[in-house]
Amino acid sequence: MDDGYILITGAAGMIGSGIVRYLQDQARLLLVDDLVKPEQWKNLLDKRFHRLLGIRELFPFLEKQPQEVRAILHLGACSDTLETRGDYLMENNYTYSIRLAEYALKHHMRFIYASSAATYGDGRLGFSDALDLLPRLKPLNLYGFSKHLFDLWVVEQGVQEHVVGLKYFNIFGPNESHKEHMASMVYKMFPHVRDEGVLDLFASTDPSQFGDGEQKRDFLYVKDAVRLTCEFLHHEQGGIYNIGQGKATSWNVLAKAVFSALDKEPKIRYIPMPEHLAKQYQNYTCAEMDKLIACRTKAGLLGNHYTFSVEDAVKEYVQQYLMQGARW
Repeated sequence: MDDGYILITGAAGMIGSGIVRYLQDQARLLLVDDLVKPEQWKNLLDKRFHRLLGIRELFPFLEKQPQEVRAILHLGACSDTLETRGDYLMENNYTYSIRLAEYALKHHMRFIYASSAATYGDGRLGFSDALDLLPRLKPLNLYGFSKHLFDLWVVEQGVQEHVVGLKYFNIFGPNESHKEHMASMVYKMFPHVRDEGVLDLFASTDPSQFGDGEQKRDFLYVKDAVRLTCEFLHHEQGGIYNIGQGKATSWNVLAKAVFSALDKEPKIRYIPMPEHLAKQYQNYTCAEMDKLIACRTKAGLLGNHYTFSVEDAVKEYVQQYLMQGARW
């Protein structure tokens, strides 16, 4: 990448700004984002990049100098699972992604994009990233639907071997304060444990399968998510891959990790889940990681695909970032 730029959309987001941090010493970076959320711009403080473009500036810029861009990391999207404006989601997450992918393919650029575990819906079909399962998936919300449609477009166009789609599971870590209600539960738990010494978790809506607080998710620290994403810049393999730990962790375990990081005794209360959330709630997610592991092995990447356990990640996030008011 020494002879060109890496372009990053959604560059001021949690994963995007982490990628800027990770790549700033390795490549020249072009960033794309609209800094509309309070203090989101702080995610780009102390980071080095060539230029920051607004979303509407991107295509006019590319048309003038396509030869200077070598790779596109497309992380920009509306990621609000409660968003109900279908036209807005389709324009931002589907139509814009198609336009950018077509441009990258036309100019032979590496194209890596963010999909989501929300495409798996209620998980009844499992969490396999095998392509033969893709057409059968039924997302639970418009956000997941918009991401799913773009995954389908990639396969229907027959370009899955030429691009990389990444189905991120529950990513948490520094640089997420701007996400408001979409921020991770670790971020939301922290002030309650620090200030009140007690946490409220949702009671189970399916007690025959899950006890209160025993609903489980696949959590992955943002530093591991960033590294796994950037690894695809160093080889040419394509496809759609899960990005998770491959282990399911309960909310109770996650909550106790926050208490432990703050050196407090766990005190957890269970409250009813609001009806509007219960209709689209995933009680269990766990990424099947065999496909990514095989890809990494083929590319000569040795070692485990994640480096932080959930407990170690929560401890670092709480003590080095949330308690310090710091960003990565």
